[in-house]
Amino acid sequence: MSEADISGVTLAAMQARHAELAAHVMRTPVVRLTSDRLTKALDGAALWAKLECFQHTGTFKARGALSVVSALPKERRTAGITAASAGNHAIAAAWAARQFGLSAKVVMQNTANPLRIARARAEGAEVVMRDPGAPTFAEAERLVRDEGRSFVHPFEGIHTTLGTAGVGIEFLQDVPGLEAVVVAVGGGGLISGVAAAIKAMNPACKVYGVEPEGADSMSQSLRAGHPVTLEKTHTIADSLAPPMALPMGFALTSAHVDRVVTVTDDQICAGLVLLAEEARLAVEPAVGAVLAAALGPLRGQLAGGRIGFVVCGANIDAVNLCRFYERGMPHVVGLLGH
Repeated sequence: MSEADISGVTLAAMQARHAELAAHVMRTPVVRLTSDRLTKALDGAALWAKLECFQHTGTFKARGALSVVSALPKERRTAGITAASAGNHAIAAAWAARQFGLSAKVVMQNTANPLRIARARAEGAEVVMRDPGAPTFAEAERLVRDEGRSFVHPFEGIHTTLGTAGVGIEFLQDVPGLEAVVVAVGGGGLISGVAAAIKAMNPACKVYGVEPEGADSMSQSLRAGHPVTLEKTHTIADSLAPPMALPMGFALTSAHVDRVVTVTDDQICAGLVLLAEEARLAVEPAVGAVLAAALGPLRGQLAGGRIGFVVCGANIDAVNLCRFYERGMPHVVGLLGH
């Protein structure tokens, strides 16, 4: 696997793409978290949350997908696009295609969250369902070959990174002087853009990533010094469960992220409970992972600082969310450390 060329991920390129997409994506709000419990747990830290859960399609994914679709040459747009996804990217790719009047045919496994399947269809996509274990990427590649569609990758590529960089740009513009930002890591599409933007704008600001223990492909890749693929993943945070890191996401993470940590599913569920009780946010497990990391393995680095959290998405149904709350309740005290 060859090394990725990241020379095109410059501040000028990120700012230009952010400006190009501004008419379509939302500039999501940044809010100060005033919870005494969270502030006390982090020794008086000042906490801000970047609410990408209010982005179009319910996650940050809209930024990367729109960036990829906007960069397609006009002659390649007629045949439409395809994508393979556990859910959030399928929704975002369908939405991005609709912004340009393109057709979308997305591939999902039939075990995907029904809410996400319904939302992809609501965005106008034709959803191709596959049984568990069937290679969704292979089906998307077939659609590229047989129908001439353009593949919108869920997390890898310069256009994805330039799109997600908008999260970091907006965060630092809205909260000058942030000392650290915590970001969930799935395939690396979000953290690659956020970290590249933040380090270009304020090199002193730390960027920390977090993965589930059962889906730690980026952590293992960083230890190995090259992208690795896991034999299997196991976590409730399905949006953080791609089994591999890929060259560009790995290269940008290596270059710009200060540390990547892991948390357990029990900690993720406890994080979801605290987000509901202390921030009034009903969000998906990826965000629970961010808070769990801040209160767990990153506590020493974040205590007393000016800290930002990326609230990356909220596409989750009430039944599963309640199940995760129930699982997390016994672990809240341990997460808070008192």
